[in-house]
Amino acid sequence: MDPAAAPARDPRITPSKPWRSAHVVPVGGGERRRPGVDNRRSDQPCIRPTLEFTVKDAVKTVEKRLGRIVLTLVALLALLLGVPEISRPRPRTVNTEKGPVLLSVVARGLAQPWGMDILPDGAIVVTEKPGRLRILDRDGTLSAPLAGVPPVVDAGQGGLLDVTVDPAFARNRLLWLAYSEPASDGANSTAVARARLSTDGATLEGVKVIFRQLPRYPGRLHFGARVVFARDGTVFVTLGERFRDPWREQAQNLRSHLGKVVRLQPDGTAPDDNPFVGRDDALPELWSYGHRNVQGAAIHPETGKLWISEHGPRGGDELNVPRPGGNYGWPLVSHGVEYSGRPVGRGNRSAPGLEDPVATWTPAIAPGGIAFYTDKAFPGWQGNLLVAGLRARAVLRLELDGESVMHEERLIADEGRRIRDVAVGPDGVVYALTDDVRDGRILRLAPGN
Repeated sequence: MDPAAAPARDPRITPSKPWRSAHVVPVGGGERRRPGVDNRRSDQPCIRPTLEFTVKDAVKTVEKRLGRIVLTLVALLALLLGVPEISRPRPRTVNTEKGPVLLSVVARGLAQPWGMDILPDGAIVVTEKPGRLRILDRDGTLSAPLAGVPPVVDAGQGGLLDVTVDPAFARNRLLWLAYSEPASDGANSTAVARARLSTDGATLEGVKVIFRQLPRYPGRLHFGARVVFARDGTVFVTLGERFRDPWREQAQNLRSHLGKVVRLQPDGTAPDDNPFVGRDDALPELWSYGHRNVQGAAIHPETGKLWISEHGPRGGDELNVPRPGGNYGWPLVSHGVEYSGRPVGRGNRSAPGLEDPVATWTPAIAPGGIAFYTDKAFPGWQGNLLVAGLRARAVLRLELDGESVMHEERLIADEGRRIRDVAVGPDGVVYALTDDVRDGRILRLAPGN
C-alpha cells in the first residue's frame, strides 16, 4: 500500500504480550493459589450440583456453543459468497458548522469498496476492489455481484476501482469502469472499459476496453484512477505513475501514460484539440503530466474545468485544476518529502515552468474521490467541494473563492473510518464510501432537524 493512503496504527494500542503462566498467582488477602490444589478455606461449605442442574447446564452450554458455531458458519459463508451484512446502526445526528446532519448507514459488509456513482433513478452503483460490482436500490436492497465484470488484478492498490455512469445512461445504459488489468506476461496497468447494463440490472453486456495505460509493469501501487465526463462529451481519465523508481520518472515523459491525465473521445481516440496532438514527441491523448497518483476528479459546475485530488508522498497531498499541457512537477518538486525523510528531487516546492497546486495538505489526508455540491438540501454547502479523506478519516468540505480554498471543515470525523469516495444524489443528500476490507459502508448525510 501507498504509505500515504495506508491506515495509521493507533498509538494508543500496543501489541499484546504473550501470556506467561506462573506457578503461584497472588489473590486477595495475601493468599496464594496453586494449580491443581483446592485452595478453598476449610470453613466454606462444599456445594455439589444435583443431577438435574448438571443436565440443564450441559444443555445450555451445548446450545450456546452450537449457536456460536452456526453464526460463525453463516459469517464465513457470507464472506465466501460476497454477501454483505444487512444489519445497520441507527441513524444519528452530527453537528456541523452549517447545521445538523443526519448520518445513517444505507449499506454495509462490502469488501473494500472503491468507487460509486448515482444512476438516474437514484440507485447507487458501487465497486468492490476484489472485482465485484453491485447496485444499491433506493429501497436499500443491495444486489448480488453483477456478471460480466472484466478480470482485475486484486493486489496492493490494484483491483476494480472507479465506476462512472454515462451522461446518456437513460438512453444507452452504459457504465464505465477503471481497473487494474492483468497482462499475459505478469505485468499490469490501468484500463478503462465501458459496458451496457442489462435491463434486469444483473449483467454487464458488450464489455469493450477503450483505453490501456502503457507501458505496463508488474507493480501493485499507484494505478489512479478516476473517470469523469467533460461537458463536451469527452472523457478524462487520471493515471498513477506506479510509485517506484525508475517507473515514476516517466511522469515527465510525454511518450508514456504514467503520471498523466488523459482526455479521450468515448471511443478511446484522442480529440483533435488536445494540447499535444501533432507532436512527434508526445502521445496525443495526454492532457496534463507530472502527476503522482490522482484518485479524485470532478468537473466544476460553473467553469466546466477539471479539478483533481492527488496523493503526495509523506505530506504534500494536492488539489489541482489541470490546464491543458500543464506540468505539475512530480517527481521534480513536491510539498512533501520521501517516505525515508529525504527531499523530493532537489527539495524544491516549485520551479519555473511548473504549475503550482490550488491547495496542499501536510500532514497528508490521502485524498480519494471529490464532488462539487450545488443542491439546496444543504444551503450552506452550495459551491463547496467535498473531498474524501482516507488518512483524514473524514469528508472535507472546502469553501472556495474562484480557484482558492478559503476554509475547510472536516465532516463525520468521529466515525473514525477511511473515506474513499463521495457523491451527491439527485435529492441533494451526500453519500460517503468507506473502504474497510470486510465491512465497507455507504454512509448517507442528509439534512438534520
